[in-house]
Amino acid sequence: MIDLIQITNDPEMARRCDALPGMRLFVDLEQHGKAERQAGRNTFISTHTLSDVGRVKAVLQQAPLMVRVNPLHEGTAAEVDAVLGEGTDLLMLPMFSEAHEIRSFCDLVDGRAPVVALLETAGAFETLPMWIGAHGLHEVFVGLNDLHLSLGLHFMFEPLALGLLDSAARLVRAQGLRLGFGGIARLDEGLLPGRDVLAEHLRLGSQSVILSRTFHGSAAAGSFEDQVAALREAEQQLALREPAHVQADRQRIAEVIGRIAMQAASPPAAVA
Repeated sequence: MIDLIQITNDPEMARRCDALPGMRLFVDLEQHGKAERQAGRNTFISTHTLSDVGRVKAVLQQAPLMVRVNPLHEGTAAEVDAVLGEGTDLLMLPMFSEAHEIRSFCDLVDGRAPVVALLETAGAFETLPMWIGAHGLHEVFVGLNDLHLSLGLHFMFEPLALGLLDSAARLVRAQGLRLGFGGIARLDEGLLPGRDVLAEHLRLGSQSVILSRTFHGSAAAGSFEDQVAALREAEQQLALREPAHVQADRQRIAEVIGRIAMQAASPPAAVA
């Protein structure tokens, strides 16, 4: 069962997620440089605070809590201590580019909680073999939105179509670590429908994905719990595919991604 990750600082939402199997809660404390990076893009910018970590953790009975801290900086040691003091189960480091950054972070954590490396820069991707063995590393989560921009690509799922996640997955599995990547929309929504994204997670052996904001959209599509149940049913069905079906889906999905990327790269036609 793939971990479905819900970003929230709302204890009531966290409680609803906790009642479902295979969920992970995510409090996002990253702020350094994020507003500048996300300027002009329709992406989530967190307003979560340290106190939210304890508030969310207090309502959880079974789901683990992950906290994303700021990129490595002079205050990281104090930040790590504070977040651990609020009871987080996992710590995520974003926006690193060099092996020494994630290794230094793991040293600061010093085994007090599992570390999730957020691979979202070209530098982190290129140096993956140099840091994949960092002590205390638990999971490599590929942040496709920032990664595709760092690589100069045009659509967030292009790294998937280009086979870049295949090579990363091989390294991660060989190290005995967990792999996760990207976000997922509801099954039949999104430029790349959630069902196709889920199919690729299963093909690559991914064990976690972030639920997109569409899961909290129109009530006409059903409740949050209904949408999660639909995703779980699709996960079970896709897991039963024969190898030839998996590869056929892989080829079809890569072609869909290629067309979307080509359209995104083409300048709009001039209006006469």
